[in-house]
Amino acid sequence: MNIVLMAAILAISTMAVRAQDQPDIAKLKGDAENVVKIISGNKRKIETYCEFADLSDQIDEAKHEQDIEQAKELSQKVDELGGKLGPEFAALADVLKNMDPNSQGGQEISSIFDKLDALCQD
Repeated sequence: MNIVLMAAILAISTMAVRAQDQPDIAKLKGDAENVVKIISGNKRKIETYCEFADLSDQIDEAKHEQDIEQAKELSQKVDELGGKLGPEFAALADVLKNMDPNSQGGQEISSIFDKLDALCQD
């Protein structure tokens, strides 16, 4: 078999595997919009989301200060609150854990949640 052909086949198969590992951004954006719609339509879920977001900020601060124990404790609370936000939120959060928040897709999805974050400012 020609070495160039082998390299091309390897490259194509590698791209196919990588494509399977990457989440479908369009689907994730739709899922995020659905989650925002569900949460924003329920006052109790809005309050829970705001608490979730506040604790997430505290986790980031604890990690920055290298307070691992505090970060773990806060993470447990965040997990509990995430469950209260519904199965759609939990499923989306699980997928987003593996996504680079600084990627274009990550930023697009983050901007969808800006609508909920604005509700926390009120």
